[in-house]
Amino acid sequence: MIALFKGIISLLLLTTLLLAVLFVDFVYKTFSFSPRDVVTDAVVVLAGGRGRVEEGVRIYKSGKGERLFLIGVDPSVKKTDLFTEIQGERSGEQVYLEKASRNTLENAIFAREMLLKQNVRSVHLITSRYHMKRSLLIFRSILPKDIAIYPWPVSVKNGTESWWNHGGSVRLLFSEFYKYCLYRLIFIFSQGELKQHAVPASPNSGG
Repeated sequence: MIALFKGIISLLLLTTLLLAVLFVDFVYKTFSFSPRDVVTDAVVVLAGGRGRVEEGVRIYKSGKGERLFLIGVDPSVKKTDLFTEIQGERSGEQVYLEKASRNTLENAIFAREMLLKQNVRSVHLITSRYHMKRSLLIFRSILPKDIAIYPWPVSVKNGTESWWNHGGSVRLLFSEFYKYCLYRLIFIFSQGELKQHAVPASPNSGG
């Protein structure tokens, strides 16, 4: 009985150590993402987080993407609410809104159909820094392998490099780590099925 108890304790300690190492690696990679100064076929913004849409509009207007896709926009929002046309700057003709998806997996599934329809082969993926690693995992699993994805993280207040000094940052990062691990398991068993049953884009995608 004592040997069994010691074995269970040892297993728990090893599991805890492994999780700690994986979490630190997750955080390190989360803060290692940096924008790439390349021109892509599209800028894809996962709407819903602070500063994401504004950054997407900014880099689209700067010419870093031929099209702008705002994914997961509230159904009541119009294109003019998010994109203001200014004389002398790029117009909103190549700006597309997707209003049906409500989570990151749905973001990727709906975006996939829109990108394929426009023959997109490279994208800047914009989301909050803490959300980037999970988003990349999902988008790289859902999108065709020949579409290049360049992460463009947006930093937020509770996602600073000194995360260990902020309880809110630790909780946020650990929550993302948990979801990331969960999606890794999901894709191991159902990646092909998810791609096969990708749903069509929202009929409101143009505006």
